[in-house]
Amino acid sequence: MLKKNVRTNLHDLTEGMDAKECYHPNAQWWGSHPFNELQGIDSINGVWKSIREALPDLERRDSIFVMGKNVPDDRVAFSMAGNLMVASLSHYQGTFRKPLCGIPANHKVVNLRSCEVHRLVEGKISHSYVLVDFLDLMNQVGLWPLVPSLGSEGLWPGPATSDGVRDDLESPSEDNKSIEVVLQMHHALHQFDGINIESMPMDEYWTPNFQYYAASGIGTSRGLTGFRCHHQIPFLNAFPDRKGSGHYIRISEGNFAVTGGWPSVEATHKGEWLGLPGTGKTIGMRVMDFYRLEDGKIAENWVPIDIIHALKQMGFDVFARLKHILGDPETNIR
Repeated sequence: MLKKNVRTNLHDLTEGMDAKECYHPNAQWWGSHPFNELQGIDSINGVWKSIREALPDLERRDSIFVMGKNVPDDRVAFSMAGNLMVASLSHYQGTFRKPLCGIPANHKVVNLRSCEVHRLVEGKISHSYVLVDFLDLMNQVGLWPLVPSLGSEGLWPGPATSDGVRDDLESPSEDNKSIEVVLQMHHALHQFDGINIESMPMDEYWTPNFQYYAASGIGTSRGLTGFRCHHQIPFLNAFPDRKGSGHYIRISEGNFAVTGGWPSVEATHKGEWLGLPGTGKTIGMRVMDFYRLEDGKIAENWVPIDIIHALKQMGFDVFARLKHILGDPETNIR
């Protein structure tokens, strides 16, 4: 019943339940900019209060909700190997009545995209990672602060197989086949020779028409050609020295797998990305990956990224740009 109870508690938070009912007293909550790294019940309740005030008829809709025991990653300083983790891909749907993080309300229905990882200790949450796509919310209210995305923007669909939420799968799976395929694919990414895109044998790990649902700003693409054109090639041109910096989560549940890092990728911004010319700055990207596999290959990949935090490290403050668009520009040089 643990998995179902955790999911029920996370839904109850949207209804106003006190976080102390499902979190440890000194739990850590790490979320997208501008929330960032918080600690303790009061801070966690504060996040939910701001979201509920903005969307008073809030409801949570899960597309993926999985649980598993963590596979170790020697690159991370804090080990969560063997810890029980749950991960979810959700939308918080509601009528946008009051501003949220400076994003003005449009008084219409919005879908606040959220991807979450929660570490469980004795049945309660001790650590949460939550990536909320505030760029997508800006897009929904008609205030896009960047150049047009190369991929397609829009609501992320759930898994094509409609089996991303299985409350009947209560025991953490001992079958790590799905995460093993994903980690092999990650290893193949690091075979890039710096010149030839074919040096990464991606077709060994993806189905022919796989769907790649990237964060707002990058957008959705289909198949290897779409993935390379709309995301991989622009990303490699911008960050040619990118490297993985470790995962706090690596779990499988059946045909689903999840990874995530804080940061997951470190790189030097050397070329244009999302409209910003290279700055020479070194950045760390907060990333999660949700995967669905078919016959041992990846068929769908949802990729939440804290784009706003990455851009801020590159010297571009998205929320300051939004304020300017809304008629409240900076009036002094910082």
